[in-house]
Order: sequence, then structure tokens, then C-alpha cells
Amino acid sequence: MTIPSCFALVPAAGSGSRMGGEATTRKQYLPLCGRPLIHHALATLCAVSRIAGVFVVLSPDDADWAGHDWSALGPKLSPLYCGGATRAESVRNGLRATAGQVRERDWMLVHDAARPCLATWHVEALIDAVGDDDGGGILALPVADTLKRADGQGRIAATVAREQLWQAQTPQMFRHAHLRRALESHAGVTDEAGAMERQGFRPRLVAADPTNLKVTYPLDLQLAAWILQHRGETI
Repeated sequence: MTIPSCFALVPAAGSGSRMGGEATTRKQYLPLCGRPLIHHALATLCAVSRIAGVFVVLSPDDADWAGHDWSALGPKLSPLYCGGATRAESVRNGLRATAGQVRERDWMLVHDAARPCLATWHVEALIDAVGDDDGGGILALPVADTLKRADGQGRIAATVAREQLWQAQTPQMFRHAHLRRALESHAGVTDEAGAMERQGFRPRLVAADPTNLKVTYPLDLQLAAWILQHRGETI
């Protein structure tokens, strides 16, 4: 029996409009510790020995990728100019584009381009925890804050119990064929796990930590830089 391989897919076709300001640079190419923001996550994924290849899904009109030097990341890295209008479309298109290189039962780890502080141990922990579980799994963080549900007037309607609530992170790890079918059937989801849940799967939750943050607003970029600098490494 052939042992399934692991691959990574990074959707990077968005513009990052919530970063604000007048800059026209796409979020994934903003400078962070001397490298484009996306470089840090790609370096981590390429450094994990159990990941056989790393695919980056870019917008068909992306003119920025070619302007950067990615050679230090080695031969695992492959850009795919097939991004869609949404994250789900980009991931689905990436799965279609890689169908000739990735087998149906191989694992695909989908990671946000805007999570630059991913560490190799995060990835290793996810792969170890999922093992051969067809339900797959995601990195996540138990919710620590008290949650409030609002009414239509901006007032508290209820306090939501945080027990058993988790904040989804990435990578999210699923069989290539399972994830492709899920996204073909459920295009409106905001993450891969949501599509898999609708297919009847129950993905495993694998605890990560707050350093695997998503850069959404300008202040997040400063926090990510602090994490990378104080970690003593760039991957």
C-alpha cells in the first residue's frame, strides 16, 4: 500500500483590503523582517521534511511574485496562476490544478498567506495528530475571552459560553479528493473545515498557540514582526 504524501497549498490571490492606507501593494507582499510577508510561511512549509511540495495560488494578473527572489526556498515551491475571486475559489482551483501531481488520498495542508508566524512545530503537530484520520484536522486555539452576542442596536443580547469553542487557524489538513469534492459542493464557506463539515466529516482540533496570528490590520504586522524577531528565527 502506498503511503499518502503531504503537500501544502497557500491561497494568495487576495488584495488584503482591510489593511487600509493608500498602499497598492498586496498584503502578501508587504515587507516583514526584510522579506515579503508570505515568504515566512512558505519558508516554514518548505522546511518541513514531510511536506513534499508547496503550491502557491496566485491571481492570474499577479505581477508581483516574479519581482521577488524565492530561490532560497528550494525546489518544493510551485506558483499556480489560477486564483479566484474568493478564498474558496482559489483553493478549489488550486486543487484542480494539482490533481495531476497529487494523488486522491494524499494530504493537502491549506495555509493562510497572511499567517507569517507559522512554526515548523505547528505543522509537525498537525500532521502527527491527524495521522491517518480521514476526517482531517485543523490548527485551532481554545477561546479564552468572554463572548457577547449583540442585538441590532449594538447592545449585549446574551453572553455566550466559551466552553468547547475554538478559534480556527491554519493549516487545515484534508485528503486532496475529499477537500476538492467538498469545495465543489459548498463554494460559500469561509474555510476548508466548513466545507468538510457540510460533507459529514468531523475534523480534529489540534491546539496551536496565539503566535500563529493572522495579519488582518496594520497593527498585526507590527506584532508579527515582534514575534519573528523574538523567536530568533524567520521560520
